[in-house]
Amino acid sequence: MQLNFLTILLADAPAPPGSNPTTMIFIMAAMFVVMYFFMIRPQAKRAKEEKSFADSIANGEQIVTTAGIHGRINRINEDGTMQLEISRSTFMTIDRSAVSMQMTQAFRKKSEAAATVTTPATTK
Repeated sequence: MQLNFLTILLADAPAPPGSNPTTMIFIMAAMFVVMYFFMIRPQAKRAKEEKSFADSIANGEQIVTTAGIHGRINRINEDGTMQLEISRSTFMTIDRSAVSMQMTQAFRKKSEAAATVTTPATTK
């Protein structure tokens, strides 16, 4: 309990006579700049990429949703939803934002790698 009381007293204590208030402002500004470049900017960039990916998907593409559902796009509606074919004659309506960019790209890479392995190489 004494430690908490001591920290409260020290927090309310005036700055030592040799300290400069502009140094504190500079440190706060530097912390904000670091936080912007390491947290805010990459998150905004990722959100922009995901939005452009969701806008670029078209009919007939194989996708993976954020819930892990695999399917092929059957129809894209004007209200921001799409009809996803999960299996033959089994359809599901999902929102365009439910498509996972990372999972879809990983699935496509895996599918392409499997297709190149199973396809026999032609030799002359």
